[in-house]
Amino acid sequence: MSAPPLSLCAEFNSDGYDCLVWVGPDYKLSSSQAVISALSPVVEVNQAAQSAGCVVPISLPCKRLVYSPTGPLDRDYDDNRRFAEAAANGIKKALAAGSKHPLLAVQGSLPNKSAEDAQVSALLGALAAVYVPLEMREARKEKAAKVSGLGWAGEKKIMDEALAIERGRIVARDIGGSDPERMAAPRVEEYVQEAFKGTKVKVEVMKGQEFFEKEYPCLAAVNRCANQVPRHDGRLIWLTYEGEGTVKKTVYVVGKGITYDTGGADIKAGGVMAGMSRDKCGAAATAGLMKTVAELQPKGVKVVAALCMVRNSVGANAYVSDEIFTSRAGVRIRIGNTDAEGRMAMVDVLCRAKEMALSDTNPHLLTIATLTGHACLAMGPYSIIMDNGAARAAETAQKVQKAGDDVGDMFEISNVRREDWEFNKDKSGEFVDILQANSAPSTRTPRGHQVPGAFLQQVSGLDKHQLSSSKPLKYSHLDIAGSAGDLPHPTTGAPVAALTRWLLSD
Repeated sequence: MSAPPLSLCAEFNSDGYDCLVWVGPDYKLSSSQAVISALSPVVEVNQAAQSAGCVVPISLPCKRLVYSPTGPLDRDYDDNRRFAEAAANGIKKALAAGSKHPLLAVQGSLPNKSAEDAQVSALLGALAAVYVPLEMREARKEKAAKVSGLGWAGEKKIMDEALAIERGRIVARDIGGSDPERMAAPRVEEYVQEAFKGTKVKVEVMKGQEFFEKEYPCLAAVNRCANQVPRHDGRLIWLTYEGEGTVKKTVYVVGKGITYDTGGADIKAGGVMAGMSRDKCGAAATAGLMKTVAELQPKGVKVVAALCMVRNSVGANAYVSDEIFTSRAGVRIRIGNTDAEGRMAMVDVLCRAKEMALSDTNPHLLTIATLTGHACLAMGPYSIIMDNGAARAAETAQKVQKAGDDVGDMFEISNVRREDWEFNKDKSGEFVDILQANSAPSTRTPRGHQVPGAFLQQVSGLDKHQLSSSKPLKYSHLDIAGSAGDLPHPTTGAPVAALTRWLLSD
């Protein structure tokens, strides 16, 4: 569960490393004459090395140099991912060359941007490159680590921040990327208990179908089929951190943790079910954020997280379309599509978070989910954030987007509009208040990623706490379907880095 050992090294002539990975826009900017001397004759005979990078001997104790250029940094569309990607590529080249203990050095920055942010982004990229998936660590001990250690030729505060974020991203990748049996809900409980043992994060686990039906009826609907198989039975895991000093800000985070999504009775047919073990990445990112918070122990902040760990199974006891449920907030809903289970798993938990937030200092509620395929179509590989009125007044989306830009964990901003609220209303008014979903996939539904953002507010009771109300509550919905990562690759750990920066800087 731990990141590789990191060590500080101010001088390139240390004999503790077997490779120097140099990242920057142009090797001629290096402060090391040894780097310039090693690369100049290579570039002179092969100019492609200037843009593609190379592995060459160097007159330092490490004996090996990997040059991994960022490419241009001054175009309108360049961002700090240039540093993250160059560092990751450089580390991979070092490993392929036989290195087991590389030293990473980073130079340069985007125009008018912080060099420190570029370095944090690069180190995060390097750490991501040496991540080993949980199943491999457990099944193949000889492949449990790609490196024996990683050196950092930079400042300690940058290393400490990146390491804290990476420890959170490891938790996020482990939970989000592991297969549906290894990270079935009861085993997520075991993993989380171990991950937060000895930290200042309190873990509380809720379970049992009868309890869920009473307190979280929408979550219980999704769990109704899976609960008949004990190893698949759902869990609601609460994580609470309260920093030292007077609390100035409270954040509630509700994460979608569908351990496997068959689609339920509206089954995912035609080969589209593969990869649905990744539908727990919202809860995984939520747990990862809490791990980073536990590492950094920020003062004056209270963070409460809920992991909604449920399997959307199919069987005789599965919930089906046309069923009517009453949410925790008292809103009657008719099921339109059992494959819209993510909003069901989260909405009553969001209602409970709302109830608690009303008595907290400066509260902000978030939901994080791999909720819609539409998010991937609309925004590609980016996380999406949608604010309600109170959050928009606080410019939350803009602040989260900037925080993500700073560390290469990118966000796009979307908006929940009146059409989304209207879409969810039951048009007859005879039986229910809200239709849970239409029968078409989100990818064939106009505004397919915004509509659930309205549903979560309507059915949780947050619609009673809009900007004009006597008790407005800030709420932001994050859809990370595009950024979480697809098989066969490891999950990304998004948006742990961006939310960490936002949490600490806002």
